[in-house]
Amino acid sequence: MPLKEIDPLLKRIGLYEHRKKPAAKLSQGQTQRLILARAILHKPKVLFLDEPTSGLDPSTALEVHKMLMESKAEGMSIFLTTHNMEEATKLCDHVALLNEGVIVEYGSPEEICLKYNKMKKYKVQLTDGTKHLLDQGAETAEKIASWMAGGQIETLHSCEPTLETVFLEVTGRKLQ
Repeated sequence: MPLKEIDPLLKRIGLYEHRKKPAAKLSQGQTQRLILARAILHKPKVLFLDEPTSGLDPSTALEVHKMLMESKAEGMSIFLTTHNMEEATKLCDHVALLNEGVIVEYGSPEEICLKYNKMKKYKVQLTDGTKHLLDQGAETAEKIASWMAGGQIETLHSCEPTLETVFLEVTGRKLQ
């Protein structure tokens, strides 16, 4: 790669001020960003990553996520292996959930979560601090519409499962 492309990349990943420091002297987060920078420097069409944010603090993980999303937006295909279902939901267009090496579910994170949405409930918190868990139906729709018209809703959330919850369900695993 031309040397002129290295400094802008080091600036992008926040390592420019450490450019003369030996890699062995970098922190774990800095090392992880350096590894990722080396992987994307030559702008591959396909990138394989294994747990790219494992052991990183939230702000460094967020920076890695930004880099991956930018690379993805530039047309790079990224295969990501992770145990972090929140990360998979955030970064992946498609996921394959594996159990003992076998794909047990495949699709977009949203599709998978909606497929396993059996509760069909809504959590509502009103401006007076009261909380309600409501079943889907006409009566709930009327209540919510009334509260909305009165400006009483502080928060409203659907209760579909997370990708982590789905993973535990389809693999039959339990938290230990």
